[in-house]
Amino acid sequence: MIVAVAIFIFTLVLVIVQPKGLKIGWSALIGAALALLTGVVHLSDISSVWGIVWNATATFVAVIIISLLLDQAGFFEWAALHVVRWGGGRGRRLFAAIVLLGAAVASVFANDGAALILTPIVIAMLVALKFSDRSMLAFAIAAGFIADTASTPLVVSNLVNIVSADVFKLGFAAYASVMAPVALVTTVATLGVLMLRFGRDVPKDYDVAVLKRPADAIRDHTVFQAGWLVLALLFIGFFALGRFVPISAVAAAGAAILLATAARGRTISTVAVLKDAPWQVVIFSLGMYLVVFGVRNAGLTAYATGLFEVFGRGGVWGATFGVGVTTAVLSSIMNNMPTVLVGALAIQGAHVAPIIREAMVYANVVGCDLGPKFTPIGSLATLLWLHVLAQKGVRIGWGYYFRVGLLLTTPILLVTLGALALRLTLCQL
Repeated sequence: MIVAVAIFIFTLVLVIVQPKGLKIGWSALIGAALALLTGVVHLSDISSVWGIVWNATATFVAVIIISLLLDQAGFFEWAALHVVRWGGGRGRRLFAAIVLLGAAVASVFANDGAALILTPIVIAMLVALKFSDRSMLAFAIAAGFIADTASTPLVVSNLVNIVSADVFKLGFAAYASVMAPVALVTTVATLGVLMLRFGRDVPKDYDVAVLKRPADAIRDHTVFQAGWLVLALLFIGFFALGRFVPISAVAAAGAAILLATAARGRTISTVAVLKDAPWQVVIFSLGMYLVVFGVRNAGLTAYATGLFEVFGRGGVWGATFGVGVTTAVLSSIMNNMPTVLVGALAIQGAHVAPIIREAMVYANVVGCDLGPKFTPIGSLATLLWLHVLAQKGVRIGWGYYFRVGLLLTTPILLVTLGALALRLTLCQL
């Protein structure tokens, strides 16, 4: 058990610190190799772990490839410029519109797409509008927070969601029927909390005329137009075929169509897009989850199972808040990717009623989606988001992030868990 925990902690440190630029995939692979060499995990565990992560990882990569292609075509800048105009020159209206745009992008293109693609576009527009550093910080934090808090409504909104859906055989439509209404509450709560904290930092007005027209942002009209068709087909495929084929097959088909469309033109380099795709996530998923399997093999997830069973005695509300808060805290400390599997393994071992298990499954998703916002190390998306902001001249210190993260995330998490418990209670009626 000591060896398994030591390898787990060592791997997390490598992933978070990334010494000498060591990529996350290789860090996780080092941890997995140590687990295999020490006997913490066995060769037979590789197939078990791959069976859990392959669909989630493939779906995530395909969605990000679609996001990168649309970004190169100017899709997200076009959308952001429209949002700026809808703001009508009023700062607070623009702030709310940017948050809602971030929620929409996170829902469809995953939290990484919203944080890493939309944030630089928003910052560039704020620079053009000559917003103050204080105002840019407010918008930057808003964009970063909504990317994660709004990543709960669909299976494809977060890699964590896909893993959970695969482990517990949740269909795309079934998942959305529970989490989409909850996500609406989360988005409203996020907007309210952000407005209360940063509303005074937002300028009263701005000049729309200094920005270019949305149409001028489109760099590849063919890919831009094809993107709408692909998105429509994706949603039809997810809802209609989600029970019959892996969602990764649907996502991969959409990515292939858009790649083929882009390859016919000369504006977008499909080679560059494929090179920039998150292939490290494939290695990371297998390596990190092997390390987590070592912790399970050592018996540590049994403690979590026992704790979850105690929460289950409190009914749907007790299970929802108990599991949700626990996995949120664990995600903030040890990253949400290993946490979601620890939570899933614990839930699988818990002896509870079906409705209580369902509450735990969705609470685990909420905790692992929102909990990472407590700290800068809670998710890879947050670490990359901070790096992107630093490149754009917006620096957020870890001390400041800790204070803001605790202040913002706590009420949003509690409101979301309350909405989830209420949703599941109503489903029983």
